[in-house]
Amino acid sequence: MKKISTKLASAFIISFLIMDTLLMIYLHQTITHARVDEELDRLLKTGSNHRNVLEDNYTETTLHHIILMESGGERDVVILDDSGNSVQHSLKNEEVLAPYLKKIQEEKPTEDSILPVDWNESPYLVSVHPYKVGDNSGTLVMLQSTIPIRQLVNQLNIHFILAGGGSIVVLFVVYLLLSKWLTRPLIRMKEATEQISEGFYDVDLPKLSNDELGELAASIRKLSNDLSRVKRERHEFLASVSHEMGTPLTYLIGYAKVAQRTELNDTERFNYLSIIEEEAERLKTLVKNLMDLAQMDEMTFTVKKSEFSAEQFIKDTVQLVQPAFDMKGITLLVEPVRDFSLFADRMRLEQIILNLLDNALHYSQSGSTVIVRAFQEKKHAVLQVEDGGCGIAIEDQQQIFEKLYRVEKSRSRSFGGAGLGLATVKELTEAHGGTIEVQSELDKGSIFTVRL
Repeated sequence: MKKISTKLASAFIISFLIMDTLLMIYLHQTITHARVDEELDRLLKTGSNHRNVLEDNYTETTLHHIILMESGGERDVVILDDSGNSVQHSLKNEEVLAPYLKKIQEEKPTEDSILPVDWNESPYLVSVHPYKVGDNSGTLVMLQSTIPIRQLVNQLNIHFILAGGGSIVVLFVVYLLLSKWLTRPLIRMKEATEQISEGFYDVDLPKLSNDELGELAASIRKLSNDLSRVKRERHEFLASVSHEMGTPLTYLIGYAKVAQRTELNDTERFNYLSIIEEEAERLKTLVKNLMDLAQMDEMTFTVKKSEFSAEQFIKDTVQLVQPAFDMKGITLLVEPVRDFSLFADRMRLEQIILNLLDNALHYSQSGSTVIVRAFQEKKHAVLQVEDGGCGIAIEDQQQIFEKLYRVEKSRSRSFGGAGLGLATVKELTEAHGGTIEVQSELDKGSIFTVRL
């Protein structure tokens, strides 16, 4: 399996080498053609000057002077008569002219021109310059050696090879730096994720710059913290469920054994059976709440919204719990509602209010008052349940909506509940796209506010 540093470096190096190669080929061709064009232009001008001198004064002295000017250099000159025979020349070996004479005779140029040859294959660049002086006519031929051009090309090849080799060295250094700079934090993050997968959530990642790597490191740290919290909550959840379900089961088993005694009379047996029924109902409610929360976590429940009257909804909901408040001697008061329409899942919203009222019932003393309100606040529908109970400490207010969290740490049965009611309220409220908050003071009561 290739490492990401190798993939990145390979892509970078290949891309750079392709671009560098294309650029070098372009520069090589441009420089070579420019030099060839320069030589051809100079050859054409020199030949034209010699032709002009020859036409102005066609004498043996002029011919000798032209030949003398081009002798011993990189250029040579050949003066041909009208039949193509050499009159005079500066060549050391006249045989080199043979291939070019044939082309000149075939093309028979009438003006100054460059003879088409491949400089890469031919030893000379050739220009032809027809002349006519009285009865004398013919062609002046200039030959420029291609050795300097090939030398230039060879030098360019050497320089470009050195430049290419230098580029590869530079790219290799860049690769090493890139690997060190880019892959080191990635390796650290890989090791951190392996630690997390093994159950060690206290990972130490360096704080990187504000780029994608920094965001990835921050996400891994957040994931580690979240998993640590989930693991802790899971342990607490299992411990709480075990305790909450263990208590009614212990009572069920204990009172069932007591109820089986033969010496009990009917009244005593009925009392024990009533306790068994009460504990069974408690266990049933606990299981139902756990199932509700599990469905919410898995998003398998649905919220079917409809429009209904807020005033009628509050009246119907309060009517369901009124007997329980009357039995405990708590006044349940509904503030007058200026009727408006609620758009929500009526059954789920009823479950929210009933849980809040049940919470108020458990934590309020006889003789206190619980108030229910429903009103509009700008674009929100607001539902409130206010009680005059024992209140909630500030440090507990942020946690009371967590599953199985109870302010009463000893889990006394006198308070009932399993710490699931408010968690259910929060989940259902958020499923409606709403929020819930609490205002509370110890020994003064609490106000729970739902905004939809």
